Amino acid sequence: MKWESFVARRIYFDKEHQHEVSPPAVRLAIAGVALGLAVMILTVAIVVGFKKEIREKVVGFGSHIRISAFSSNTTYETPPIQFSDSLSQLLSADKEIVCVEPYATKPGIFKTDEHYMGIVIKGVMPGYDWSFFSSYLTAGSIPQLTDSVVSDRILVSQAIASKLSLEVGDGVLAYFVQDEAVRARKFIVEGIYKTDLSDFDNLFVIGDARQVQRLNAWQPDQYSGIELRVAHYDRLDDTTYRIYTQLLINPDAYGQHYYTQSVRELNPVFFGWLDLLDMNVWVIIILMAVVAGFTMISGLLVIILENASMIGVLKSVGASNRSIRTIFLNVSVFLVGKGLLWGNVVGLTLCAVQKYFHVLKLNPEAYYIPYVPIELNVWYVLLLNVGSLIVSMLMLVGPSYIVALIRPAQTVKYE
Repeated sequence: MKWESFVARRIYFDKEHQHEVSPPAVRLAIAGVALGLAVMILTVAIVVGFKKEIREKVVGFGSHIRISAFSSNTTYETPPIQFSDSLSQLLSADKEIVCVEPYATKPGIFKTDEHYMGIVIKGVMPGYDWSFFSSYLTAGSIPQLTDSVVSDRILVSQAIASKLSLEVGDGVLAYFVQDEAVRARKFIVEGIYKTDLSDFDNLFVIGDARQVQRLNAWQPDQYSGIELRVAHYDRLDDTTYRIYTQLLINPDAYGQHYYTQSVRELNPVFFGWLDLLDMNVWVIIILMAVVAGFTMISGLLVIILENASMIGVLKSVGASNRSIRTIFLNVSVFLVGKGLLWGNVVGLTLCAVQKYFHVLKLNPEAYYIPYVPIELNVWYVLLLNVGSLIVSMLMLVGPSYIVALIRPAQTVKYE
């Protein structure tokens, strides 16, 4: 062990010197580091959790990648594309694609005896992955779709059910316009879901895709689009571009060209808003790091001034300014480490309480989530700890040069 580290340990750990490293200014410095780290952990956990929750909800409604007809039509009344066996095999062969699901959409109007409301029925096929809607189911059950029978059972949102006074088991008439004629269908409410994503909850009804195919007089292999789920979200853009280039120049058997878009391209408002949150995180992290650094500077200056006589003695026996600075920077490492320890305890405890008990609530109409979400990641916590330590120590390098101003002749004579 170097002698600088030995002296630093004696200053910090020796009971005879405890009074020298525990004045209010030093305790305030430790508290500043702890508070800064706790706030940073909470900020990152909340923002990452918020982005994950919103992204999963948007993806749950529309998957990671959507293949549709190459058309300027931006409504839900889109030209159909063919979902052939060869296309299914091509998509399934891609290692990044874990799920391939065709769907069909049709805008219409739900009407009851007292109310009516515009909706979009999204039809899916037997074998559809219902895990997303199952997690947000509030009443009833998931519609059971089979290959043998076209189902009239539907899944509606809590928002639609409330506006139309619908309950599980109720029948509702739906009207659709096709070739300038109005067609009516009766559906039975099988289940009710609530995701708090109002842009989708107020619009989508989930049912059997073959109902839409019949309404539009489509062939059994024609759909509004194909939804793809990928294995790695961070490779979404590359996967989207690869599928786009593979399908763009190959029209289907009906002459329709395929157009591939990612969920980020389909929902730029949501993801643009989420990307803005990253800037807020960086601002908070920088501010907290600077505040913690300045509180440590004040603590270091207090320690140096209280040990001025010891510095004079060390200089008188030949210690260099660099060695003495190393001593006090080592003491600062102990203080910062103590602050980081308490910061982790406070930050992780608050995160755990919020994650499991949902103490802090949100207005779901404004934030799409009923409570503050938390997503803890070990790597984020480690990076915040290491970053806080490095920033604090770099900020202490400059103030540590004050030891050069202390003269042995002016300090030792008073001992």
